[in-house]
Amino acid sequence: MTEPVPALSEPLSALLEAGVEVPGCPKHMTYGPCGGVREDLGCEVEPAPCPFAAETGPVHWAGPAPPRRPEPALLVRTRGRPLVLTDLSVPPYDAATVRRTVSSLSVACDAILVGEHHDEPDFPPTMLASLVREAGGHPWITLTCRDRNRVVLEQEVAGLAATGTDGVFCATGDARAPGMRPDATQVFDLDGTRLAGLAAAAGLSVAVPETPDAPPRGNRAGRLAQKQLAGAQLAVLNHAGSAEHVAAFAGAVRAEGASLPIVAGVAVYTDEPSARLLQAFPGLELDQGRVEAVLSAPDPVAAGIDAAVAEARELMAVDGVAGVNLSGRGTSAGFDESTAIKAEIGRRIRSEV
Repeated sequence: MTEPVPALSEPLSALLEAGVEVPGCPKHMTYGPCGGVREDLGCEVEPAPCPFAAETGPVHWAGPAPPRRPEPALLVRTRGRPLVLTDLSVPPYDAATVRRTVSSLSVACDAILVGEHHDEPDFPPTMLASLVREAGGHPWITLTCRDRNRVVLEQEVAGLAATGTDGVFCATGDARAPGMRPDATQVFDLDGTRLAGLAAAAGLSVAVPETPDAPPRGNRAGRLAQKQLAGAQLAVLNHAGSAEHVAAFAGAVRAEGASLPIVAGVAVYTDEPSARLLQAFPGLELDQGRVEAVLSAPDPVAAGIDAAVAEARELMAVDGVAGVNLSGRGTSAGFDESTAIKAEIGRRIRSEV
């Protein structure tokens, strides 16, 4: 068992300022904490306190300033109205389903957020970006630090930049669940903030995640401000408990001096398994009253679509929110059903703006 890590000492804080990883963090992070901190301030990976949780402020970016880059194409295309981003839910290693899904989603949503999951490895990111573009979509490709060392991340960043990918979503990444691929090493050469700096240096448009309702809540806005200093141009939030939570977080981000646009997460679920999946990760919060209303409705699919549209409407009214991300699989019925649900939500949102 890993020993608990105390509050950071002055020498350790100096190491952080120099960009050195924190002893005791199993993800080898410098710019923590990740989004997986539990309510008791414990680590999601090991039974020990998060070494960043006792700090009174964020770890300050110690790397170079990012180069000047144009405004992300996604923001240019949607100027004057809220943007609609959507998660891509497809089976792994299935190019035909990627093309079919993107073809349906791209007429209802402005860009496709291609995720990366610890239990479902898929084609390489550069290949997925090409598949999405071929199907008429605008890809934002997730890169995480769990399964790739720094050399491979540099290769993917260079490939995505060379092939004209719309943008990259830089995250530290969830730890692999116990028993999941015990034959593979979890790498974490970088964390999400350092990866954002690497991608920005390559000239890519960079989005980053943040989790407003994850502890330590008081450091989350400042952490996002530091990600902007590293090169982030867009923030995509994990689910918060309410639009009021997002409004408070957006205000705190501005108070920290950050100006990057925020895309708020809209929870998409129409049955108990799809709702449970969204609630499985530390720090993600759903409106429980809304969840119960959807699951108890005579037609949960229609109710889930209505609930997502209503949540999107509330979030897009928040100052600082540039748009929404349709997040979650939406249903356990199948991938085509999931696509139809998210496409309908996207169409309804865009018809209202």
